[in-house]
Amino acid sequence: MEFENSAPKKITDPKIGLTKAEQYCAYQERAQQEVRNKLYDWGLYPKDVEQIISNLIENNFLNEERFAKTYTRSKFNQKGWGRVKIKQGLKFKKIPDKLIQKALKEIDGDDYLTTLAKIIEKKSAVLVEKDAYKRRYKLQQYAMSRGYESDLIGDILKGKD
Repeated sequence: MEFENSAPKKITDPKIGLTKAEQYCAYQERAQQEVRNKLYDWGLYPKDVEQIISNLIENNFLNEERFAKTYTRSKFNQKGWGRVKIKQGLKFKKIPDKLIQKALKEIDGDDYLTTLAKIIEKKSAVLVEKDAYKRRYKLQQYAMSRGYESDLIGDILKGKD
């Protein structure tokens, strides 16, 4: 069979690695660590990986702040994630705390509360729980699992009682 050696070919030439990495970064915003991991997956050597990362930063293919802001906006707008979950996601991608704080400021406070209220409203409509305490607890847990802060959830739920 001709599929026997179907393992992806390793890249050892840093020039090819840089070209591929530029395409990888041009497709969508990436965190430095994502790109670093991809370069290692491709089989590049550590000294080449760091040189390629430097090159990508110099040529603005890679920008941690831009990535953090884009990630924050998209996770909030498309997935309705709260600040806690977004922060965890950015930490997982090894984004520095300072940039995380800066990125979280991209979320408008009023939009944030409106989105939280919508999430609770939507969940409330499908909950079959009759007991008021259990119902409130389930709504609170759900909103927390979406990354919202418990004090804000409490405020929204107080308004519903």
